[in-house]
Amino acid sequence: MKIVVYGAPILRKVSEKVEKIDKELNKILDEMVDTMRDAKGIGLAANQVGIDKRFFVLEIEHNVKKIINPEILEFSEEVVEIEEGCLSLPGIYKKATRSETIKVKYLDENGKEKIEVLEGLWARAFQHELDHLDGILFIDRISLMNKRLILKKLEQLRKISSNS
Repeated sequence: MKIVVYGAPILRKVSEKVEKIDKELNKILDEMVDTMRDAKGIGLAANQVGIDKRFFVLEIEHNVKKIINPEILEFSEEVVEIEEGCLSLPGIYKKATRSETIKVKYLDENGKEKIEVLEGLWARAFQHELDHLDGILFIDRISLMNKRLILKKLEQLRKISSNS
């Protein structure tokens, strides 16, 4: 699998709901875990590998979650600002503000509904990947000053994307 970079139109599109969980989807989820690990990431959304569907994978401390049709049910009032990066924005790291704790609902790879409260890095990664499925990038959540600082890098990535 190839990770698409900034400038690819699919990264700005709202992804389609998954209607069927089958062997083919599970094979894709497994491949995404491998791709994410190879890229040294902790999360990877389907649209980052060119698939217009609502699912993503996360791995924190060797614990993998395969998340299909995710929703956030509740956000904590407590927010934190921590540096983020993104596999589709290589070399760009900036502080983004997100809720510290969230309550989520999703289907796992077996089609079983899960409702969980996530906090810390799990909450941040879930929010980051769900943003991808809604066509939002972490750079949309950074300060105007920080956006100005990365403009040149973004232009370079856009050129790479349009040439691939």
